[in-house]
Amino acid sequence: MRVSAKADYAVRAMIALAAAEVETPVKGEEIADAQGIPLRFLENILAELRHHGLVQSRRGADGGYWLTRAANEITIAEVIRAVEGPLASVRGERPEEMSYDGVAAPLQRVWVALRSNIRSVLERVTLADVVADDLPPEVLELTRRPDVWEPH
Repeated sequence: MRVSAKADYAVRAMIALAAAEVETPVKGEEIADAQGIPLRFLENILAELRHHGLVQSRRGADGGYWLTRAANEITIAEVIRAVEGPLASVRGERPEEMSYDGVAAPLQRVWVALRSNIRSVLERVTLADVVADDLPPEVLELTRRPDVWEPH
């Protein structure tokens, strides 16, 4: 899986909103400055997140953005899907829609299994988990193996 800049920026923006005071709108400029995200790009991302019902916004001096739900109810997977679509696709298609002939036929199950693994992490981790630096034990366990830190 490749995490695009757009997905990374969206998740970081949502984490910034999750860390903000409840009911206090956060200006896009504040998020952009704090996270090193180009403001124009961030504004487009925030518009997509608003379209998907993850954030609300208000214009004006007291305006800004805020989460539509509690941070412990929004997963990283949901944020990525809002700005990128499905978590795993093969040439733009869902793995279960792929079909291969001959000896490559089992490859479809490999892609489905890959999607399952991605989901098992991203659907477990909420914005609140990241803000609190309290990741689910199953996710933390995956980071404890030395080989996962090695580039391949």
